[in-house]
Amino acid sequence: MGELSVQALNDLLADENGLFSIPEVNVNEVWPRIFVGDASIAQDVSGLQRLGVTHILNAAEGQSFMHVDTGATFYQGSGITYLGLRANDRPHYNLANHFEEAATFIEEALDQENGQVLVHCREGYSRSPTLVMAYLMLRHGMRACEAVSVVRARRAVGPNDGFLKQLVTLDRLLRNQNEKNKEDTYGTIRMTDKLESCLCYMVLEVICK
Repeated sequence: MGELSVQALNDLLADENGLFSIPEVNVNEVWPRIFVGDASIAQDVSGLQRLGVTHILNAAEGQSFMHVDTGATFYQGSGITYLGLRANDRPHYNLANHFEEAATFIEEALDQENGQVLVHCREGYSRSPTLVMAYLMLRHGMRACEAVSVVRARRAVGPNDGFLKQLVTLDRLLRNQNEKNKEDTYGTIRMTDKLESCLCYMVLEVICK
């Protein structure tokens, strides 16, 4: 695969006419036990309980129009574990600062028996799907294009170009790290082969004597 670009990811998000769709429902299961949704489902505690949601990641914590003002106290008594991230849906916002924290929270939710997690923002369209895509890359070894395709196949989403650029950067960093790990492993194997050759030579030298 060649060098990834924001345009390539946008092409995966758009339909055959190059148009972007909006979500038809307030929540979708985009990966086993991972849901992406909007503010309406996040504020519907009984609906969340019917879905079996045990954890909520609010990617839009705050009080402005483009945020969702819930918080841990909103879910008190429901048995739901909450994490809030005060992220803005703007291209220049560094959502990547939250990638690892979000991935760890999702991972811990799924590690629990019957754990299910809702990742949401205001519309379930940009911030929250981006965090799920990053999780799939960080924890399941997906390339950015694969993670975008997986989520898009199950929900109409459209992360802004700034967030897509951050996924492209993450893709490159993970690829470079994988290459480095391969080189380190190959180097270890070569060193092991050299050590075995030296040991064999030493044994033969002793036998010959």
